[in-house]
Amino acid sequence: MGMSSKEQASHDSARAVAGAFVAARREKRALTTYPGEAPSDLAAAYAIQDLAIGIDGRPVAGWKVGRINVPEDARLGADRLSGPIFADSVVLAEGGETPEMPVFAKGFAAAEAEFLLHVAPGWNGVVPTDDAATRAVLDAVHIGIEVASSPYPGINADGPPVTISDFGNNAGMVVGPLLQGWESADFDAITVRFEIEGLEIASATTATMLDGPLGAVRFLLANLAARGLDCSGGTWVSTGAVTGVHPVTPGQDVLAHFDGHGSIGCKIVAAAPA
Repeated sequence: MGMSSKEQASHDSARAVAGAFVAARREKRALTTYPGEAPSDLAAAYAIQDLAIGIDGRPVAGWKVGRINVPEDARLGADRLSGPIFADSVVLAEGGETPEMPVFAKGFAAAEAEFLLHVAPGWNGVVPTDDAATRAVLDAVHIGIEVASSPYPGINADGPPVTISDFGNNAGMVVGPLLQGWESADFDAITVRFEIEGLEIASATTATMLDGPLGAVRFLLANLAARGLDCSGGTWVSTGAVTGVHPVTPGQDVLAHFDGHGSIGCKIVAAAPA
């Protein structure tokens, strides 16, 4: 069965938005307004994201998970959202390096301290229902930083469906050292502090984050399964901002410190056309 004219129009509209975001990201340029009809619900938002992943064509190495706050969570029927992290935007900095991470200087840019959980290859498609079963599908946990950036400055202000529509606002991930003892670590017991230019601007633990990093993995696996996306080859999960979403500008140094487990930093730079 083909699409109705209304379905075709909706698909064409979603494809136009997806194509506009992918082009702006490739060309490292800002979008002053939303490039088309903005989605108002999760189905429309993920439809744009899925089309954009296909148009973009790069391999996806992981997924970022973000919070959907009150009252939008009730309206949309979800308290988290997801977006792809492309393999070429993942930077390994396990030895204390401070890599340069590009952002859209005239778009939106932020950095976030996150626990990075890696789902082992061979996941059988069954979404775990508790923490023990969730730990069992992992093969590593690292400390890290998610770099959130979009060509469109209003990406977060316009609400979760708009955030989802442009890759969940992800622009990269810095993978720091392995979290020693991750197999049994109590995430809520690790104080996380975030610094910009050497000044501490926030401190928190995962106790404020719904059901924590392991819950974020459960959300993501269910989200991918519902979208028919295969992650049996293994995938990173950037599980959510522990200390908040911290706006950054090119030239700034950021550092995330995980008490008892080391720190990870990066330098924010302006994305430049190739």
